[in-house]
Amino acid sequence: MDKTDALLKLEDEIRNCRKCELYKSRVKPLCHGGNPDAKVMIIGEAPGYHEDLCGRPFVGKAGKVLDKLLDSVGLSRDNTFITSIVKCRPPSNKDPTGEQIRACKPFLERQMQIVRPRVIVPLGRFAGMFVFRKYNLEWKRISEVHGRVYSVESLVGSVRIVPLYHPSVALYNPDMMNVLLDDFGAVGRCMKAIDS
Repeated sequence: MDKTDALLKLEDEIRNCRKCELYKSRVKPLCHGGNPDAKVMIIGEAPGYHEDLCGRPFVGKAGKVLDKLLDSVGLSRDNTFITSIVKCRPPSNKDPTGEQIRACKPFLERQMQIVRPRVIVPLGRFAGMFVFRKYNLEWKRISEVHGRVYSVESLVGSVRIVPLYHPSVALYNPDMMNVLLDDFGAVGRCMKAIDS
């Protein structure tokens, strides 16, 4: 089974999931967006209002910030794979709960196995904690780990993890845009190292 077929099969499972209460209030689950052959996987926390309506990642204001970050290092949605740890929108954009994260964990882990990224970019503390636990890294706080590169070994070889603040932080504090751009530079440097 090729990557596209495997992801389509997984999408069906996500759409039919009833493992937590979120399926009752969602409009559309967020499966993924972008390229299954991408070397960079971006992991958000959970769909927001706009993502819930269309089932695509980062289509609201935070998505415009993400597009700017991608563009700053020569990436786009076409050459990255974008998903989230929780696939259905928590009501009122609340933080995802431990139960919701555990329910969606197998879906994200299978996406990671299918795509086999070389660079993983968790956005925000929940995505960061998830990825750090998966690779047995010590999580501190997002303010202590953002923009740093962590190298781990996996079944696909060396993987670089670059945790970042969630792009929405720049919507509430415009000064954080410079921090995000600077941090995202580490993603660009990882890509150059992989391609060289």
